[in-house]
Amino acid sequence: MDRDRVLEFFTADRPRLVRLAARILADPAEAEDIVQQAWLRLDRAETSAIDSPGAWLTTVVTRLCLDRLKARVPMPVADDSGDGRAAVSPVDPVDDVVLVDSVGAALHVVVDRLSPTERVAFVLHDSFGVEFAAIAEILDCSPAAARKLASRARARVGGGRGPGADTTDGSEGSADAAVVDAFLAAARRGEFARLVSLLAPDVVVVGDPVAVGIGTPERIEGRDAVAEFFNGAAAAALPVHVDDRPGAAWFDRGAARVAFDFLVADGVVSRIDFRAEERVLRGVRRRRRTGPVTSGPPESSGK
Repeated sequence: MDRDRVLEFFTADRPRLVRLAARILADPAEAEDIVQQAWLRLDRAETSAIDSPGAWLTTVVTRLCLDRLKARVPMPVADDSGDGRAAVSPVDPVDDVVLVDSVGAALHVVVDRLSPTERVAFVLHDSFGVEFAAIAEILDCSPAAARKLASRARARVGGGRGPGADTTDGSEGSADAAVVDAFLAAARRGEFARLVSLLAPDVVVVGDPVAVGIGTPERIEGRDAVAEFFNGAAAAALPVHVDDRPGAAWFDRGAARVAFDFLVADGVVSRIDFRAEERVLRGVRRRRRTGPVTSGPPESSGK
């Protein structure tokens, strides 16, 4: 798109971008700083490659907000990266924008209860009507995981459970962690039949480019193939949270090198992503195992 048209679009779209950043950060002053950083990136970007300015700006502003939340930076940080990435999705999330004032007000009241990724998924979808496919591109996760983040945020807005809260009461997070830990235990022990029972028939394993570069498979499809790959493996994997989901990670000299990002649905593993991008590994947090795992089904898995 012509550079002048893109810059004109930014001027017209600026109020929406400020509202978006303010709802994610719950701080109007910081929102102004974020939008100014987005402007600097746009000014340095190759605008001829930007087909959808609305999608591009939504992605940049949201990622800047996410970085600010994760780093807990109280003042704006100069941006010298020159990152001018356009959104992967060709669909402009500005279309059919839905602004729900009651949701925004509720978010300001409970903002501290939400993790950064939950907050982003919740605001983008519930306040701005962005599709989960576009949210997944921004958060570097699957659409199903983005949907789950938004759902978890809604539950916390209504129920008051904070990020990292203990979910040993049998809630969804506890059930997912039990499935993940049972899977890892079966992998370490070489219990092939148990591994198969914990996998969805159409399960897939996918490695991001960085993980593939250090030796993980790029893609494995099907329950038997995935079980065969993990059978007798994962001895060095430790339980962690990956984007606030129960997962595992391979550590080397105390640092996470590859995160195993699990997606659990209906009590079985439906997808595992090997993730080794630096920004993902920075957010990995150790967690406690759900407890001694026997060779039987985890009690909270619904099996």
